[in-house]
Amino acid sequence: MRADRAGALDLFPVKRLVVKVAAMGSAQSEATIGGRLAARASPAPWSVAGAATSSAELDALASRTAGGFAALGLSPGEHVCLMMRASVAALGTWFGLARAGLVEVPLNTATRGPLLEHLLGRSRARVVVVDAEFLPLVLAALPDGVTHVVVHGPRPAQAPPTVSSWDDLAAADPLRDLPAVDPDDPTVVLHTSGTTGPPKGVVLTHRANLALAEHTTDLMGYTADDRLYSVFPLFHSNARFTSVLPALQAGAGLVMHTRFSAGGFWDTCREHAVTAFNFQGAMLTLLHNRPALPTDADNPVRVGFGAPCPPEITADFERRFGVALTEIYGSTEVSIVAQSRPEERRPGSAGRASPLYHLRVVDERGEPVPPGTDGEIVARPKRPGLMFTGYQDMPAETVHAWRDLWFHTGDRGRLDADGYLYFRDRLSDSIRRRGENVSSWEIERVLATHPRVDAVAAYGVPSALSEDDVMVAVVPVEGAELDPAEVVEYCRGQVTEFALPRYVRVMAALPMTPSQRTEKYRLRADGVTTDTWDREAARA
Repeated sequence: MRADRAGALDLFPVKRLVVKVAAMGSAQSEATIGGRLAARASPAPWSVAGAATSSAELDALASRTAGGFAALGLSPGEHVCLMMRASVAALGTWFGLARAGLVEVPLNTATRGPLLEHLLGRSRARVVVVDAEFLPLVLAALPDGVTHVVVHGPRPAQAPPTVSSWDDLAAADPLRDLPAVDPDDPTVVLHTSGTTGPPKGVVLTHRANLALAEHTTDLMGYTADDRLYSVFPLFHSNARFTSVLPALQAGAGLVMHTRFSAGGFWDTCREHAVTAFNFQGAMLTLLHNRPALPTDADNPVRVGFGAPCPPEITADFERRFGVALTEIYGSTEVSIVAQSRPEERRPGSAGRASPLYHLRVVDERGEPVPPGTDGEIVARPKRPGLMFTGYQDMPAETVHAWRDLWFHTGDRGRLDADGYLYFRDRLSDSIRRRGENVSSWEIERVLATHPRVDAVAAYGVPSALSEDDVMVAVVPVEGAELDPAEVVEYCRGQVTEFALPRYVRVMAALPMTPSQRTEKYRLRADGVTTDTWDREAARA
């Protein structure tokens, strides 16, 4: 029986194993990541965390790391955990696992304690590959089934014998007898951000990975003349599917950094002749909030890709920096569901259904709602193999997400009469106050325009009268001070009256995931803290 039962519905494991053994040694299909790397490898310059490489060099490295994993006794379909920052080694490990037919389980590098123990145990991995800085954390959390830990970086002298060096893995003989990996085999288990609770393992196939990369490349018009820039981690779908694999697909250059710096962003673009970047979270707002300079438009970037495009700054951002922005809506599970090129844009909308998906907005019973009415955003692929095959070891959650044969995103939004999608909120982020639904996104969008607000999160806290009261956490720009009462007054007239915050908490920083999403569940858990300003108490 195959070992790739990662939540996918593999109904014919014996037949598929026979096929793989019979086909051993043949060239891998270009519809797999390993095959695509072999077919599209080029000398186009890639810079990863300051180290120079290329997809051609990574192709050779992938064959060696694949050989190293085989030497550790791993068979196609087994899982391997990674806890690595973006680096040449991390890319070579990812591509080597794909070529060897193994299933990669990358972990958020910020994971600690019980959650790390949980994810390592759930992964079913016998081998874990880590950067040296994470080795003590991983060793303390290892489940019994792990037999090898491969460390990238210095191997401590006191490390147990189960710990080996990544350099030895990368120096192995290249894997010659390539397994015949099926495009519909699982290749990676990515975890959701965990903003609403423990992460779910999203199982994705080679075909799904490459379909998104191909679509992104076509949507953005990437060619070998482009150079893509990403600041996102490799345990996140953004960097993989909208930067690394599209760069491979197009034969383009690539620049990867391990963190976002608003102050150094445009200098990096100029230094590396970047022509395209992907964005998420508050990136555009942080860049736009920087002091305007006469040289802002003096950069090589032609396009940006991601979400969200704040409607109040999008046009000015494009004019000021000379960059055309394409907005998308999607998720780890279903990739790009909606998209909006600059010439198709409607303010506040993520665009219309992408060529990959059917799109609807439905009520609590799953019935489509009229145009202009809020409901849950649901999607269904137009062809097989585009989306995840399930949540790892969570069959009930998988079936629930796929009820009525539509994937339920858990997001609230609406469609207009022309099919343009307007994202409103995470359903779990929705606030219910005095019988009214309050959009946290609406409040955040207004406060993001406040000249002294650097970051904001709006959320509900339990009300003594039932349902919720509205609370906001705000971070002032460097060197500025925020008066909570003035924060509320700034919202007045710009949001509905029942959406005015009762509570304001001024913080030095918001709790964030490495992909720059606010961890609102932590703010909700904090509740009304001793340093929270209460509008009702101030008025009494």
